[in-house]
Amino acid sequence: MTAPRTANQDSETVSAVVSAAARAAAALVPATAALVPGSPVSDPDSVPLPPDAASAVTARLSGEVSGDVVLVVSADVVDALEGSPVGRMDVAAALKPALEAAAATLGRVSVSSERIEEPVAALDGLRDKGMFVAVPLLAGGAVGSVEATVALQVTLPTARSAQRGSLELLRHVAMEVTVEIGRTRMTVGELLSLHPGEVVELDRAASAPADLLVNGTLIARGEVVVVDEDFGLRISEIVTDAAAELGAASA
Repeated sequence: MTAPRTANQDSETVSAVVSAAARAAAALVPATAALVPGSPVSDPDSVPLPPDAASAVTARLSGEVSGDVVLVVSADVVDALEGSPVGRMDVAAALKPALEAAAATLGRVSVSSERIEEPVAALDGLRDKGMFVAVPLLAGGAVGSVEATVALQVTLPTARSAQRGSLELLRHVAMEVTVEIGRTRMTVGELLSLHPGEVVELDRAASAPADLLVNGTLIARGEVVVVDEDFGLRISEIVTDAAAELGAASA
């Protein structure tokens, strides 16, 4: 019989997970130098912030791990995005890839409801919700200046038996379903060089199946087909336990 986890073990697990999430986010936060994660902080009153912290992007996490994530950035980042040569960029949308990279380290976790908040208010919003850990992102190595801060409040996964009852309540809830044939990332310079007739290559082979996402969460894959002059998706693979759980809940 496995002994129950202690609160201290859970805290150590969350700290390790958040550090990995911060490392993934650091690679996609705009900065003049490469960012590296600093030491995790679990006290909301002692979170290191950029000296000129201007904005925070807050988003919800859902999936195998639930909770909230906050990314605090400096005024330089906000100014660069708002003064972009391709036009003013929405700060929350521009930083969402960094949040998604952080969420991807947590498992099958999606990011949603991202919004801009004042940094202190955003961090205060994480209090008393669950396990809180923040990691500063430093420029110039481990003793460099704080250029951004990633903070997460997470709730560890519950037992499957508890999830089934919750899924039963959601059986008739309408959700947004999206089919995605591929993605790519481009720098601002590459976007500026685009011209009519140019082909943008996606990260998906022509013969590869398309993804079916529900509220941003990958559920299944399949073949794109045409049905009465409209596109459709013929499902070939279920890639999440959600359908199985719903089936078990209705049994």
